[in-house]
Order: sequence, then C-alpha cells, then structure tokens
Amino acid sequence: MSTIEEADKAIEMLNRYDINGRLLNVNRAAPRGSRVERPPRQFAPAFRAYVGNLPWQVDDSRLLQLFSEHGEVVNASVVYDRESGRSRGFGFVSMASKEELDDAISALDGQELDGRPLRVNVAAERPQRGF
Repeated sequence: MSTIEEADKAIEMLNRYDINGRLLNVNRAAPRGSRVERPPRQFAPAFRAYVGNLPWQVDDSRLLQLFSEHGEVVNASVVYDRESGRSRGFGFVSMASKEELDDAISALDGQELDGRPLRVNVAAERPQRGF
C-alpha cells in the first residue's frame, strides 16, 4: 500500500473474508524486531505408517481395528478429498512404539483387504512449513 489509509481500507475489506470456508486474518505487520521469537516446537517421536491402496469403503475405525491387532494405535485416519468427500485411497496410522509400528508394517504390507493388496510403510516426515 502506498498510504496508511489504503492499508487500513484493505484490512477493513479483507479481514475475516471467507475464501472456500476459511476466514482470512488480515492486520498490520508488526515492526521488525518487535515480535517475540518463539523456540521451535518439540514433538514426541511419531511412529507413523503410510497405508496405501485402501479399498474405498475403509474408514478411520476400520483402519484402527486393522492395526490394533499389532499394538496400541495412537491415531488412524483415512485421507478424504475436500471437495467430493470421497476417500483418496490412503491413510496414516500412528502406533505407540517403533516395535509396534515395525510389527504392523511387516504383518500388513502386501496383505489383501477386501481384494486389494495394502501398501504399508513408514510415513515420510512432513516438510517444514515456513517462509
């Protein structure tokens, strides 16, 4: 913006503006050096598996049930398309320990579920988000 008034008008028009069901948060930028630096977040180790080639009718609870035979499941989720709501045919499962994860992978990779051979392996780390 070339003037403070233009910036204020843009903030007024765009703050809380809805884009595909998500609200924008628009405000003035903080002056350099005035922001408090936060230390990076520390996360517990994730023992996550990628589960591919899932039958279309498999949901989170069926995925949890399948993996719970091999240890404690922390989380199980099928990935769905945002627009259609249909399964994308893959998901992720987090186990409580590396041993349980390894056991589940060795037992389930290549096994058929409703006529489809599952692809199960260690999930790749998510890339860091940031600027």
